[in-house]
Amino acid sequence: MYMIQNISVIGAGTMGNGIAHIFAQRGFKVTLIDVSAEQLEKAVATISKNLDRMVNKEIIRKELKEETLKNITTSTSVTTGVSNADLVVEAATENETIKLKIFQQMDEAAPADCILATNTSSIPITKIAAVTKRPGKVIGMHFMNPVPVMKLVEIINGKATEKEVTETIVALGKQLGKVPCVVNDFPGFISNRILMPMINEAIYSLYEGVAGVAEIDTIMKLGMAHPMGPLQLADLIGLDICLSIMNVLHEGFVNDKYTPCPLLVELVKEGKLGAKTGEGFYLHTPGSKELLVSSRFK
Repeated sequence: MYMIQNISVIGAGTMGNGIAHIFAQRGFKVTLIDVSAEQLEKAVATISKNLDRMVNKEIIRKELKEETLKNITTSTSVTTGVSNADLVVEAATENETIKLKIFQQMDEAAPADCILATNTSSIPITKIAAVTKRPGKVIGMHFMNPVPVMKLVEIINGKATEKEVTETIVALGKQLGKVPCVVNDFPGFISNRILMPMINEAIYSLYEGVAGVAEIDTIMKLGMAHPMGPLQLADLIGLDICLSIMNVLHEGFVNDKYTPCPLLVELVKEGKLGAKTGEGFYLHTPGSKELLVSSRFK
């Protein structure tokens, strides 16, 4: 298998800083890359804060926090940031055009034997691999949010992904303390092919007046043993991300059952994207653990 020591993570948002965190905590040298120096500073602060929480809960020692932060460097350049990488994990926004451009840059700048992974939750791996000169070394490595807490990592083989690359990434996932599950390259893979239609159906149920926000989520929590309801989860994921994934499913399968609910489309147009904007199906107040249904749905 490939020897992995130096990791580059592209994108310093919620997923990117979480991915950088878990690699650095396990002793890997990590370069966190983003076009925004301000976002990089914010990401390192978030990692530090999350490590403090782990220290306070006695999950890790204070010395491990310090070692983890020492393992992280930052860069605003993809070209220089991936020049010494054994593995690059792309965790930019879920936008196909942006991801394809980043993969072209990664392919040009990374060492020839470097594995290129994407944290995409729905965009076809084979399509991403096609813009590189190394399709056999391109693979999906889909982490769940929040990355330091969630155990699953969905490993997605593109049509050209080499067996040795898959074996390396599976072993690496286990080294990170994750449970890797290998799937093949179909729209939405497994996680979002099943999850997003459920969320979309919950939104349709609200849109058609079958039940209210709280009632839908309560039924799914108490009746189906889900840790949170589908509308609350949609807010956490981001309604724009949910819409993007539903569009990928709709286009990929050419099937009307994947048509995004008009209410989802409307909320995204209004900029009500869930937790990250403060309002979606619920109101999200910083520091408050109480969930209040948006006045729109009362």
